[in-house]
Amino acid sequence: MAALSVSRRARAVRVLGVVSASAALALGTAGNALACDISEFSAEAKCDGDKGVITVTDVDPAGIAATVTVYLENNGADVKKVGEQEVKGSREGTTITFAENWKPNAEYRIHVKAAGYVDEDIKPNLVTPATACKKEEEEPPASTPPATPTPSASPSKPAEKSENPAPEPSESQSTSPAGNVPAPAGDSNLAETGADSNTGIIAGIAAALVAVGGGAVFFGMRRRGASSDS
Repeated sequence: MAALSVSRRARAVRVLGVVSASAALALGTAGNALACDISEFSAEAKCDGDKGVITVTDVDPAGIAATVTVYLENNGADVKKVGEQEVKGSREGTTITFAENWKPNAEYRIHVKAAGYVDEDIKPNLVTPATACKKEEEEPPASTPPATPTPSASPSKPAEKSENPAPEPSESQSTSPAGNVPAPAGDSNLAETGADSNTGIIAGIAAALVAVGGGAVFFGMRRRGASSDS
């Protein structure tokens, strides 16, 4: 009977040990699974004043060290590496910050690596808000210059004197009425008809010449007639 009792006790102890080991293994596996998981990481694009930042929060209660790397994406490809930091999570959450003056609607890939636990990206990729942190200063509208007053018509200038003035009227072109120019006081009446004081003398000489010429013609004709008779 005593041997049977010892055998039963040994069996019970063995079963208890197996159960304990199984429980410990299960707990250990569960602990490893919950120690660091990608679902414990989250990312957000925020503003720090006028500057943009990207924050990553780790809520791993085991505090497993993990390396977080942030990349700027464009059409599914890495454009640049924004930065890389190490984080140790906590039940309350541990947050790390990356200074990045992001543009609206930009896309970022965030990779988490903890040796033996996780090595993958946070899904989905982070997309920044549609509004930038710093508003672009609007350029003031171009001021319209004041309208220039239209100058009034300049007063007409007096007619300039011709460079070639009209010639002064000659003595023959008198401004007095047409006709003979009145003779000065004291002249004879002959001046009013256009003759001067020598007209009578010239007329007498002309008459004498006519008479002489007529006599010469008369005597010449008579002499020619006498010659014909002889």
